[in-house]
Amino acid sequence: MKFHFEFDIKKSEHSIQLQDKLLLIGSCFTENIGEKLRRHKFQVQENPHGILFNPVSVVEAISDYLSCKEYTDKDLFFYNEAWHSWKHHSRFSGLSAEECIAKINNSIINAHAYIKEADHLMITLGSAWLYTLTDKAANAELHAVASNNHKAPSDWFQKRLMTASETVSIFEELIQKIQSFNPRLQILFTISPVRHLREGLVENNRSKAVLIQAVHQLVDSFSFVHYFPAYELVIDDLRDYRFYAEDLVHPNYQATQYVWEKLVDACMDEQTKLIMKEIAEINLAFQHKPFNPGSEKHLQFLKNYYFKTKHLKLQYPFLNISSELDYFQTGIRQNF
Repeated sequence: MKFHFEFDIKKSEHSIQLQDKLLLIGSCFTENIGEKLRRHKFQVQENPHGILFNPVSVVEAISDYLSCKEYTDKDLFFYNEAWHSWKHHSRFSGLSAEECIAKINNSIINAHAYIKEADHLMITLGSAWLYTLTDKAANAELHAVASNNHKAPSDWFQKRLMTASETVSIFEELIQKIQSFNPRLQILFTISPVRHLREGLVENNRSKAVLIQAVHQLVDSFSFVHYFPAYELVIDDLRDYRFYAEDLVHPNYQATQYVWEKLVDACMDEQTKLIMKEIAEINLAFQHKPFNPGSEKHLQFLKNYYFKTKHLKLQYPFLNISSELDYFQTGIRQNF
């Protein structure tokens, strides 16, 4: 008896490997997947502008990385005793304009260098609703899209829904710039399964429909642009509130883990999966809290994982497992 609908996901022709560099950008679901990639020692940079939801903010952010845009205090506004950027998440805000600008420009410089060398760009779109600035907003470029509202008054914003053709148009221009900047970069789109219910249930579905239509047009137009069905896995495969957090908006751990496993199966080759299993085992050993740290049994445990980790590092020098290796080695020394 089947209790959920499973569907086949086409295997990627451009598999993600552990030595690859990945740039992740988009909604909070991006950060869930980024955390799992980092845990398995992939080279990841995520959201250099902070969490972004709408296509315009994503396109503007990536354009900043390509051009290595330099922000100045003229791009900031002061509100609630802090300096903010309409183009950035509040984690870039600062008590002084200098602090805010430094965080923004350092992040862009790093992202510019990273995307030049990156192998994969994963873009997760969350909502097609835009919040544009009105003449009441602080330091506002009229009708500019706000990436984050910074808890500003509602009359600082005007809301509108993007069209699929508008979304396709801005991404087509961006993708052509990306291809010129880094010809080997593979682009993977996903639609976030996070439900934007504050917009309204009908409005959330309208928004997701716009994003899905636009992304598939882009996939059909460019051979190096691909789609992974994270949205469909949660909405149509799992399809149950058991797989959402208490807010009924965000997928819970089980749902995110399910999507992750499907991503691994579809986008990574067998050799990469084998290495990931070894890394997962080492991670568990690294996090292990011994009942009796001075015992012979624990010493043997440390030696076992020290040699496993050392062997893995010799096989794959690009793996960032030095902390784990040092941990096991230090533990062995302390037990002698």
